Amino acid sequence: MKQYLVLLLLLMTASGSVLAQDWQTDLNVAKYIAKTNEMPIILVFQGSDWCAPCIKLDRAVWSTDKFKEYADKHYVMLQADFPRRKSNALPKEQLNKNKALAEKYNRQGIFPFVVVMNADGEVYGETSYKKLSPEQYIAELNSFIK
Repeated sequence: MKQYLVLLLLLMTASGSVLAQDWQTDLNVAKYIAKTNEMPIILVFQGSDWCAPCIKLDRAVWSTDKFKEYADKHYVMLQADFPRRKSNALPKEQLNKNKALAEKYNRQGIFPFVVVMNADGEVYGETSYKKLSPEQYIAELNSFIK
């Protein structure tokens, strides 16, 4: 009986993770995955707990099953979050990584800001929040890829 329970828990965990967005938080790791899998990197600058358009983009696109399924096979997702609430504060090391990303790819400090790049960090294109369906947003991202 215990074996079946363990198997059931493993299956539930695996099926739950299938639709979980796999966000990277380190540019070097993202570049490695992108190079290995020949995928572009989608770098997202967001303020997850204060930026209304960021939250809308997350709900309308990033968190949808349609986008997650597509992204899993076609993109390496890299997140640079800048939360403001103390309860959501990032570890100092991660905050420094995010600041370095912003210094290189988001000097204007736009939120949300989405950068499409190759595995070497060469920028293909940039976009932001737009009131689009997941399919339309995917088409927008893909329009930048060379």
